[in-house]
Amino acid sequence: MNKTELENLADIRIKEAKVLLEAECYHGAYYLAGYALECTLKACIAKQVKEFDFPSKKLAQDSYTHNLTKLLATSDLNQKLTEEENRNLEFKLNWSIVKHWSEEARYDCAITKIKAEELFDAITSNESGILQWLKNFL
Repeated sequence: MNKTELENLADIRIKEAKVLLEAECYHGAYYLAGYALECTLKACIAKQVKEFDFPSKKLAQDSYTHNLTKLLATSDLNQKLTEEENRNLEFKLNWSIVKHWSEEARYDCAITKIKAEELFDAITSNESGILQWLKNFL
């Protein structure tokens, strides 16, 4: 997959998450919203790889995870995240929500409406959403 495909997939998954949330399918909405964020982080990582360059083994290995905190570190955005957290308290709260998302959520049958809405809002908020912030680095 390339950067553009990952960006497109993120857009698709966040739209699907919204549809599921509106249909009261909270489990799927939660999972897909987090997956959209994962794809966006991976697109940020893909931007680091120059055309025709062979990526480092560490970069490649570190990219093959679903852990959002590890993907953020691999994308070299930790410092930028800290700066934004210091500048924007709502953003900091949003990151504290989304960083706990896991691909294991696809097996969690106890995801509530509130949990799904909180994650979706933390990701998609125009002023302090994680997705909007990440798009600055694509």
